[in-house]
Amino acid sequence: MKRLLVTILFPIFFLSCAKNPYINRSQLILISPSQEIQLGLQAKQEILKKQKLSKDPYYNELVKKVSQRIAKVAEKEFHPNFQWEFYVLKSKEINAFCLPGGKIFVYTGLLKIVDNEDQLATVIGHEVAHAILRHGSERASIAMVSSIARDLVEKGLNVSSSKWGPLFDLAYGVGSKYGIIYPYSRKFEYEADQVGLYLMYKACYDLNEAIRFWQKMIQISKKNIPEFLSTHPSDIHRIERIKKYIKYLKTLPRDCY
Repeated sequence: MKRLLVTILFPIFFLSCAKNPYINRSQLILISPSQEIQLGLQAKQEILKKQKLSKDPYYNELVKKVSQRIAKVAEKEFHPNFQWEFYVLKSKEINAFCLPGGKIFVYTGLLKIVDNEDQLATVIGHEVAHAILRHGSERASIAMVSSIARDLVEKGLNVSSSKWGPLFDLAYGVGSKYGIIYPYSRKFEYEADQVGLYLMYKACYDLNEAIRFWQKMIQISKKNIPEFLSTHPSDIHRIERIKKYIKYLKTLPRDCY
């Protein structure tokens, strides 16, 4: 069984793993950049059908201004093949995201709690970093490989038709979720924080506002979930890493774009 898994899965890893120079590690990505951008366009259309756009001129101008500054740095430093677009969604949700291809969405709920452009740049820089680093495709690829491995193990152990089938499904699901998918998801968040701060720095935003923003999020968040049970790092650990990385960034040259 072990030999079968290696025979089938090794070519997938070998052909699909490429080193990402921006985060100094290899990524398993089974989706091409062109497919990724097409999926982003499809997702954008679905979002615009279901979500209500804000017509608030102040919010729209604010998001456009900050997003354009961050996008300019992204183009200069990372050269993504993106067509940037910016949208403000009317919702109480405190969130923002960037689809593959550079489609940036910010909820009015988030805009109501940020104190300045620098705090908004913290969030937009983070979300743009996810898109640049192709975290969405990597997450989908990990899930695909995990699903293939599960099917192979299930067939090899012949548990699907036995009384142990439900127990196997539960054990494998919990193991892959908390042992693979969640740890990788937290890694993605730390990487997006780091690259997002770099984008902020090169766009000449105040990095100290990133710390203030996450401190504010600690106060707003009502969740108290152990980190290993979450897709995101704890706010405290995130702030600790942000402070360390800010010290490093301040040693770099800063010619604002």
